[in-house]
Amino acid sequence: MASADRSVSTPPSHYERLGIRPEADGRTLHQAFRSRSKALHPDTTSLPAAEAARQFRLLREAYEQLQDPNRRAAYDATLAQQCLQQKPAAELAQPTPLASSDGWGRVGERRPLSGGEWWALLLLLLALIFCLLLGIGGAWARGLELQVQPSWLVADQTSGQPLIKVRSDDPTAAGPDTTESPFTPLT
Repeated sequence: MASADRSVSTPPSHYERLGIRPEADGRTLHQAFRSRSKALHPDTTSLPAAEAARQFRLLREAYEQLQDPNRRAAYDATLAQQCLQQKPAAELAQPTPLASSDGWGRVGERRPLSGGEWWALLLLLLALIFCLLLGIGGAWARGLELQVQPSWLVADQTSGQPLIKVRSDDPTAAGPDTTESPFTPLT
């Protein structure tokens, strides 16, 4: 019940809004902002446009404040002061939840693909199919074979000699003359 009272009375902290721990480094902060901004951007979210714009603006403000080391230190001091004033001593031992109220979890959690991302994947697939058809069609139009064997393999198969060579020092072995080269000279 205390967490419900807290969520109604005070807005989430910048750390909760970004879904990171207060000790997070700059790289984690940047990754969290990128993933959350993709989820909350007015063009990619299912939230109403006004709510999406408001949530995105709050997310951007949180990132800008936590990105600057001086502003972050001042914010941490203010946050610590507020926590000491609002929480009783028994509640100080409990960790704060990192999931935000909009249902989006921590950094690294996958979100569903937006319509624009599905469209981009479809266009990529169509481009791949077009390139394959263009390559095969171009080869067919030029009269090229689609599957070509190497010339050395074709020469061995058409020469009438077996591919396995027989040792020449074995007098009982009947086979082709191994002193001849299996390769025909280029003229």
